[in-house]
Amino acid sequence: MPLRAKILNSAVSGNRSYSMESDLVKPQPGDEGDDVLFSSIYGVRTVELNRPKKLNSLNGSMARKIIARLREWEKSQLANVIVIKGAGRAFCAGGDVAALAKWNTEGPEGQQKSKDYFALEYKLDHLIATYSKPYVAFMDGITMGGGVGLSTHAPFRIATENTVFAMPETTIGFFPDVGASFFLTRMDGNMGTYLALTSEQLKGEDVFYHNIATHFIHSSSLPDLSARLAELKFKDYDDLLHRYQTINSTIEEFVTGLSSPRPTISGDQRLAIDQIFNPHRDIKAILSDLSSITEKPYGAGLADWAAKTAHTMQQRSPTSVLVALKQMRDGRGWDIAETFRREHLIASRFMEHPDFVEGVTARLVRRQKERPNWQPGSFEEVTEDMVEGFFAGEPELQLLKEQSERSAYREYPHQRVVGLPTEQEFANALREGTSREGMGQLFAQQTNAKVGVQEKLGEYMERKERAKELGIKGY
Repeated sequence: MPLRAKILNSAVSGNRSYSMESDLVKPQPGDEGDDVLFSSIYGVRTVELNRPKKLNSLNGSMARKIIARLREWEKSQLANVIVIKGAGRAFCAGGDVAALAKWNTEGPEGQQKSKDYFALEYKLDHLIATYSKPYVAFMDGITMGGGVGLSTHAPFRIATENTVFAMPETTIGFFPDVGASFFLTRMDGNMGTYLALTSEQLKGEDVFYHNIATHFIHSSSLPDLSARLAELKFKDYDDLLHRYQTINSTIEEFVTGLSSPRPTISGDQRLAIDQIFNPHRDIKAILSDLSSITEKPYGAGLADWAAKTAHTMQQRSPTSVLVALKQMRDGRGWDIAETFRREHLIASRFMEHPDFVEGVTARLVRRQKERPNWQPGSFEEVTEDMVEGFFAGEPELQLLKEQSERSAYREYPHQRVVGLPTEQEFANALREGTSREGMGQLFAQQTNAKVGVQEKLGEYMERKERAKELGIKGY
């Protein structure tokens, strides 16, 4: 049977009406008792992921508990702020994919269990993305995959010196999910596509510079920050914007500055990423530009980086990389609800594809260094029809929030309240004729002189001048 036919075979496609949707969020036999800990101190409600030996990898038991508690707290007048954190050296290293791969080997019934897990996870992620109360994520430690879904859609995302961010799904024969179609496609330039295709890690301050985190503070300050948040009091008539502003000011009290005036990925390397990793290009063009990097105006000194990047992409599942590339093209047009519904459709198709079991088994179970036995084994063998098959059909996932403006926004509603300005905002100010000095003043005023604003603006302006010097048009 052709691969596309395998994927779309109605006998195993799992495209069913979720008639028992409510059952997914109810406690199940075998759920662990203490894999998530909950606590209350004055107005703060805390979620602590508590599987430190498993790097707090998210499973169904944890997701069900968190959903139930978040819904309870959303109705409580005493709960002012939600804080989520992880025990040990990880915030959350991802979903428990080893369990999913094992289920998938059991045939259609096991594959359906995996699909139901993703339905549950995406319901939780969308609940967080549309939550009606302030939600603060302490991204202290490893924050990857499923852990990104628990944090990156929150209005307040705090990175520390311990933060390690990545979306490593193409490594295991999967695709960047948990809302990556939304947040990666809205990153500055083409950084999102680069991270999606390569699984590159960002650490510490870089997570903040690239707007994945809204704040950077030292990990030693987190307990004191939690205590300060607990002291906050709001009036019943205070709207969400006012609460966001108050919490933002409180977090800023603990910001001590940045050790580097620029992100690690900057200058010519960032120029190269923006030129090469345009999601509307095909994989052949991307790899060709990487192999001929020294011929590019921005390529001097980037040969080692380009060779490593090309090699990395060749090690990934060809199907996963090409699905992720289309995802980065299409995702910019999806609202937040459509994102999770369509990602569930794609995830379901991957549960029927051999690369997921092969990738998880090779990388996480056998821990082999050799390239897994991907099927197909090369980019050339993956046809356009195969890729389209992952996106075909109408999503059927039912989310927990009813359709509304808040549940289906197209840009994060909290971005301008708490995060660093985006490069698009810098570009808009330039088009309006604002001078360099004027821009510094403008964005300092708009962000209350937020740490990192002048550094990010400075790197952006230097890169603009460098692009002009190199003759790169339209940058």
